[in-house]
Amino acid sequence: MSMENADPAGPVTPADPAVLVGPADLLGPAVLVMPPRVTLADVPPLCERLRALYGAGADDVVCDLAALTRADLATVEAVARLRLTARRAGRGVRMRNAGPELLALLTLAGLEPV
Repeated sequence: MSMENADPAGPVTPADPAVLVGPADLLGPAVLVMPPRVTLADVPPLCERLRALYGAGADDVVCDLAALTRADLATVEAVARLRLTARRAGRGVRMRNAGPELLALLTLAGLEPV
């Protein structure tokens, strides 16, 4: 996983908490937008949406974290599960627009970007 903090086009504002933007071959990488607040109940649907993007032909997905208003352990769980989902599918997922609080929590949890 790689983290991207700069997005020249700016963050995507979702109508649905996790919007699928793509397909990858038309607009660049497919984008999965995280909701402003993530709960543990949100994690399985986010992983399903990621799998749906892969099923639609995306090889690489960007997960936009700009809308997150709170970084907590549920958010860390979501990032970890999305990475695991990508790995199991043999695909890639990149995180962008992560705030400093989330980056600190990810580092603490051993999930810092390589």
